[in-house]
Amino acid sequence: MGAIYVLWLRELKRYFRSRVQIIASLGQPLLYLLALGYGLSPVFRRGGEGNYLQFVAPGVIAMTVLFSSLFSGIQLIWDRQFGFLKETLVAPVPRLHIMIGRTCGAASTAMIQGLLVAVVAFAAGFRPAGWAGIPLAFAFLALVAVVFTAVGTTVGSTLRDMQGFQMVMNFLVMPIFFLSGALYPLEHIPVLLTALTRIDPLTYGVDGLRGALIARGHFSALVDLTVMGTLAVVLTWVGAWRFSRIEI
Repeated sequence: MGAIYVLWLRELKRYFRSRVQIIASLGQPLLYLLALGYGLSPVFRRGGEGNYLQFVAPGVIAMTVLFSSLFSGIQLIWDRQFGFLKETLVAPVPRLHIMIGRTCGAASTAMIQGLLVAVVAFAAGFRPAGWAGIPLAFAFLALVAVVFTAVGTTVGSTLRDMQGFQMVMNFLVMPIFFLSGALYPLEHIPVLLTALTRIDPLTYGVDGLRGALIARGHFSALVDLTVMGTLAVVLTWVGAWRFSRIEI
């Protein structure tokens, strides 16, 4: 268990040393919050949907966690290319512990970035419907981070070069985000789009986060928790299996 803690702490230290990364990670969420949150708010309000900033903020927070979690896999490729991963794998520690430590560290940094965006959203005018839902929102934030960190670990363990990883991520990230309902309500959308949103894991994370923060969920909290919890277990197992088969 000591290895898990050491690797988790290492990922956190790496994140906090990169002040440029912390600042840069706020750029795209700020664009969505300010440009879309304020720009589309009059249209959203005329459609009888209320304040668009309130609606989109949970989706933008989830988006930040998604991007950070998925791209944590590139650090795995970086460590493999520069030899750090080899030094870690030859240590007398089960690979499962190494994978869990890295996953916990990457998921924690993704959650921190999500919380930073939440602070920015609060400053921009976002207000949760009730503070009682904050613990549930944290739970969904953690589940989104774990699910997509596991996906990033799986892809990073399978590929050996950064170019291939970036191509796969570009193929995955934007469809996952735009099909999740982060930017639009899930009601009254075409049948094909409805089907696609149902198979998107982020849909349930965004919906759970939105339900916890502004009491506007499309599914029930139990459904969202069940789907995200199941995916977290399954994808973490898949990521551990792929990580255990890494050849240096």
